[in-house]
Amino acid sequence: MEKKYQALCEYLRAFGKLAVAFSGGVDSTLLLRASVDALGVENVIAVTASSESFPERERNEAVEYCKGLGVRHFVVESRELDIPGFRDNPPDRCYLCKRALFGEIIRTAGEQGIAHVAEGSNLDDNGDYRPGLTAIAELGVLSPLRRAGLDKADVRAISRMLKLPTWDKPSFACLASRFVYGEPISEEKLSMVGRAEEKLLALGFRQVRVRIHGDLARIEVAPEELDRFFDASVRKEIADYCKSIGFTYVSLDLSGYRTGSMNAVLPPEVLAKGYHT
Repeated sequence: MEKKYQALCEYLRAFGKLAVAFSGGVDSTLLLRASVDALGVENVIAVTASSESFPERERNEAVEYCKGLGVRHFVVESRELDIPGFRDNPPDRCYLCKRALFGEIIRTAGEQGIAHVAEGSNLDDNGDYRPGLTAIAELGVLSPLRRAGLDKADVRAISRMLKLPTWDKPSFACLASRFVYGEPISEEKLSMVGRAEEKLLALGFRQVRVRIHGDLARIEVAPEELDRFFDASVRKEIADYCKSIGFTYVSLDLSGYRTGSMNAVLPPEVLAKGYHT
């Protein structure tokens, strides 16, 4: 892991100055730390996109980490719901979002005299439907973790080696990813999903997703946490809360949490062109 980390830092040194798209998640936290180690804190900025699909909890954690690291931090409003076509939630929604979002990050970097922008996708992201990676490639955004050959296990192992607070943080994706394709995305429904997930986290569940299908909430938790739903009081508390915030039906997905579960409905021809390696 030490050799892999040094190789990552060596790659980053070539850019002199760098703007890191920073969500506060496992991947971008390692990338930001590596960028500071490679280039010096004075040559790195972090840029976080704030929107209805990014929970306040995540934004606050990103702000606090940057303060502790001493890196300059910029929070930009991405306003995904204003992007033409985004609310309709087409299969290429992530492409539309990433084009607009990274356009703002590139603009912010340029204002600070920084020519290069980097984001934190890892090798495992190549194996799923990720149209956003196509937008990233088109804009010339760097993907150093993939360039250095790091998968998610590597990222977590190196993060643990560096004692980063995110080394075992559950994976997170924007709340818009909870919607079945074709179902309109609204502020109200984003809020419903976010509040339902906050409730599950408050009850001690670690890896959660609340997928929305019309007025039905389909809850995914890590397979090892499924047994907790056999507790009638926990089950009732979750169901009652979800119904109180707008859901009519509340269900548990017996397969448990897995990335990209909404992509199961996409035809093969869409999946085949959905990510850039």
